[in-house]
Amino acid sequence: MANEIIRCGWVNNDPLYIKYHDEEWGTEVIDDKTMFEFLVLESAQAGLSWITILRKREGYRKAFAGFDAKKVSLFTEQDVERLMLDEGIIRNRLKIKATISNARLFLEVQREFGSFCNYLKSFLPEGKPVVNHWKTLSEVPASTPLSDAISKDMKKRGFKFFGTTICYAHLQAVGYVNDHLIDCVCRTKTE
Repeated sequence: MANEIIRCGWVNNDPLYIKYHDEEWGTEVIDDKTMFEFLVLESAQAGLSWITILRKREGYRKAFAGFDAKKVSLFTEQDVERLMLDEGIIRNRLKIKATISNARLFLEVQREFGSFCNYLKSFLPEGKPVVNHWKTLSEVPASTPLSDAISKDMKKRGFKFFGTTICYAHLQAVGYVNDHLIDCVCRTKTE
């Protein structure tokens, strides 16, 4: 078909997935609030499909104070128990506790680097997003030396549920690695 829109191969026909791919994925994030949102969602996704998390995104927004890292960092054990009953999120105690702990660490990184975005960019060549030129989905790696380095540093700082594969997915989502396939409709708007 001449008018067929070509997207990255991981996008299915779900309107939520298409909207996420076309409007968010791979677009460079420059504000820490959005960066924290993706950190929360990517960490929650560990072991699950991304569409599962996308469908619960609004539940996460409500449960985790609109992705306000300062507010989340103040959550208590009572909040953990409340969240364990919240059907709008993945009710995994370790992930919930990690989100709260990661919020505290996120704030520490902000204080050290001025912003979490600055921290991540400090790992990027010349502080600029990596632009790959993959033709097929099978070429796209699950992790790279870049995600290894960031994940290792974050683990050293105490972050949980942020191994190298999740880190790479995070870098793709926030546009610090452009992995839109070369024939994807979104390729030109992210370069």
